[in-house]
Amino acid sequence: MALNDILGTAVSGLAAAQAGLRAVSNNIANVGVTGYAREKVTLSTSVVTGQVSGVTVGEPERVADRFLEQTVYRRAGDYGRADVTSSYLDRLQALLGQPGASSGLPARLDAISAAATAMTGSQSAAQTTAVFTGNVADALASMQQTTHDVDGLRADVESEVGYSVDKINTLLTRINDLNSTVAQATGQGRSSSGAADQRMNAIEELSGLLSVNVRDQPDGRVFIETTSGQMLLDGRLRQLDYPNNGNGTGSSQTTYPDISIRFTNKDGSVGALTGEKLDSAAVGGKLGGLLDLRDRALPAFSEQLGTVFSGLSEALNAVSNAGSTVPAPTSLTGRQTGLVATDRLGFTGKATFAVTKADGTLLAKTEVNFDALGPSATVGDMINAINTGLGGAATASFSGGVLSFTATGAGNGVAIAQSATSPSQRAGVGVSQYFGMNDLIRSDSSTLVPSGFNASDPHGFTTGQSAQIVLRDASGLALTSYTLQPTTGGTMGDIVTTLNSSPLGNFGTFSLDTRGRMRFDPASGMSGAAISIAADSTDRYGSGRTFSALSGLSGLNSGLDVAKVRADIAANPSQLPLARLDPTAALNTKVLGAGDISGATAFVNKLAGTLDMGKDGVTTVNRLSTQLLGNAGLEASQAKSRLDDASARKDDAVNRRDSFSGVNIDEELSQMVVLQNSYSASARVMTTATQMYDTLLQMVR
Repeated sequence: MALNDILGTAVSGLAAAQAGLRAVSNNIANVGVTGYAREKVTLSTSVVTGQVSGVTVGEPERVADRFLEQTVYRRAGDYGRADVTSSYLDRLQALLGQPGASSGLPARLDAISAAATAMTGSQSAAQTTAVFTGNVADALASMQQTTHDVDGLRADVESEVGYSVDKINTLLTRINDLNSTVAQATGQGRSSSGAADQRMNAIEELSGLLSVNVRDQPDGRVFIETTSGQMLLDGRLRQLDYPNNGNGTGSSQTTYPDISIRFTNKDGSVGALTGEKLDSAAVGGKLGGLLDLRDRALPAFSEQLGTVFSGLSEALNAVSNAGSTVPAPTSLTGRQTGLVATDRLGFTGKATFAVTKADGTLLAKTEVNFDALGPSATVGDMINAINTGLGGAATASFSGGVLSFTATGAGNGVAIAQSATSPSQRAGVGVSQYFGMNDLIRSDSSTLVPSGFNASDPHGFTTGQSAQIVLRDASGLALTSYTLQPTTGGTMGDIVTTLNSSPLGNFGTFSLDTRGRMRFDPASGMSGAAISIAADSTDRYGSGRTFSALSGLSGLNSGLDVAKVRADIAANPSQLPLARLDPTAALNTKVLGAGDISGATAFVNKLAGTLDMGKDGVTTVNRLSTQLLGNAGLEASQAKSRLDDASARKDDAVNRRDSFSGVNIDEELSQMVVLQNSYSASARVMTTATQMYDTLLQMVR
């Protein structure tokens, strides 16, 4: 080997050692920096015309394992979803209070039962009645406040959805810019370690917001798509488009706009739609957790709370409608039923409509036998039967969906009583309760009782009206939606047929139950699927009662939002109807007495009894409330456990990645010693070669 070759080899060795020392120094300077992957210098043998001529020094390269990095990305998505879910469910738990707290819903319901029990034996009826009605009002206020609080949580979630979309767009833009930097450096043969580290950190942050798959490309770029298959970044950047983002306000809504994906133009502006959307919790990450909370978990809680209210109002109104005040009121005015006078009456059994004097003496009565009226009888037929039977002592009228019953004589009052042997009923409730003649609880947005419709009843909606129905699976994913558009003159059976033949029918079956409630039974394998009504412009015969209010498909339309104790009872608790009229009593006998508080016992028994709540089964009001809070607590506990697991898995993945690519100070110092020795060896070779040159020069001289 020539001396020049020896010197060249020695110089390349010095250069290699220096490059290695620079890499080691850089690694040591960045020890402990999150996301920094250590560098190493690539060396290769230099061969010229078949002869080894030293070492070729390449650009420093990142020491990283893409499979370990991919694991971190996946587990960051799991952690992001678990974290936000646990946080909001903890907040929901805080709103509900501690188990057993006096302000909790079960305690409020227990207080109603306790006050009803106190009324049964109290000598101070006015005081205990006031406590009872006050407890009912407190329970309603508590449920309404809880509903408002949950709506507030949904508004906060919606705000975070908007902020998360903005953050995702920012990160995608940054990753796209870093892609260009990495690709340019790779193409020019320069080191791209710094840009690659920054890109890895950005992808890790992105994967915490949205579950993604990352695909490495030969030119150093990465392509990113969601785990559900929507492309976000390839040769062209895409951005998420969400109408509600960026305003920072958020609101609880019935339905929310979709998160669409758009191409970006070369100038960075948002371009055309790609045709793909992020429309469910399946997108994973923090965004997926937020969508699940907004579209499934929180609405499900509100719906269950509405079911508790429905059970409470039905139980209390059943008792109050069976009683009367003493003296009886001059008139009874019902609530909006959504019916018209020509609608099928649909009652069976018997009920007595009576007129009493101020002292409780029975002045007139008529027993309406609904079975005798026949199955084709209408609401108008019942009005005629009442007026004919009372002979002018009182007048019944039905207008605008509301039944009124008024005594004609000065000082007289009216009362309605069920037959003891064959009580009237439609949809499982008596005639007075169905029309809301003597309700304790009223709501302007709900009939508070099942409709009792059957398949042949006209639906009463007109062409041009519509209701948007959405079906979601147990995870909150919108499986499909359908806009119901009834046609004038159709029946409830026609609506059932239409829904079953719609895309919704692919996932289950619609039907009317024995109480006239619309039911959706999910198909096999679709357990947990739930129906919600996103928008509803229907109006039955101009009554203001919509399809969603009459169908009972969703507990969100229970009427809780505006429910209250009837105004006259709230102002004067002595107006609580606790007396019972005996329908078999003879005329001119005293049938109502001031000491009659038999309704108090009926309240106790009814609150302890079971109710048919349709899809929620036959159960008690207290059990419904216990299940509501129990399910909320269970979900919060499970979310906390999932967060602990996700956190541990993410930390493990990060530790494994960093153990492979992170800086170990001991290893770097050891490598520094090796490189120093290598440098010294190359220097000695150069010194020896120099001495050989000097010797040769001396020989020539």
